[in-house]
Amino acid sequence: MVDWKQTPNLSPEGTGAVVEKYEPANLEQMLDRIESKAPGDKHISIGEMLDAVGRRSFGPVLLLVGLILVTPLSGMPGMPTLMGLLVLLTLGQILAGRKHFWLPALLVRREVPRDKLVRGLELLRPTARRIDRLLRPRATLLVKGPGLYVTAVVCMVIAIFMPATEVVPFSSSIAGVALMAFGLAIISRDGVLALFGWAVTVVAPLTLYLNLT
Repeated sequence: MVDWKQTPNLSPEGTGAVVEKYEPANLEQMLDRIESKAPGDKHISIGEMLDAVGRRSFGPVLLLVGLILVTPLSGMPGMPTLMGLLVLLTLGQILAGRKHFWLPALLVRREVPRDKLVRGLELLRPTARRIDRLLRPRATLLVKGPGLYVTAVVCMVIAIFMPATEVVPFSSSIAGVALMAFGLAIISRDGVLALFGWAVTVVAPLTLYLNLT
């Protein structure tokens, strides 16, 4: 039996779909939820994935975006830009104090090949198990209260630069690692993982810049 953790009461304005009331408590549970959605279908929409993992707080949204960006789906034209838009719209509305957030139909109806998504997620599963064993609540000030909102602002800055990652090889995947770390840190209340996300956010762009100059 899967143990889903209750999340704050932040539900999206309706797309007509049933939204999960519980968010995944770790990375492997996240993978399970995504893979179980729309079994047998050739495509799965962004909205369906959001409904599967939960839209009641921005931790699952960040984790979902990060996962998509570290799979081969990040190579689809326009995908990094769409993921940046998803982060900006979600976090922007939550930071503005809205308890219900709106997403455009163009975004939630965007479909991706389910087989390509599942193959990418299965490649991540061994790593997910190792990461999950390390997760635990610690340095929680970094992932709640003011620390949580600072993290949200940093993620929005990353999202603003997402369109530029479409022309720099592998940069969208690096951004995905940072967003995945922040999302998982929020879900697991692990501030140490949030520090890792900060390190990726600062060090990776600097390394790319030095390599390109």
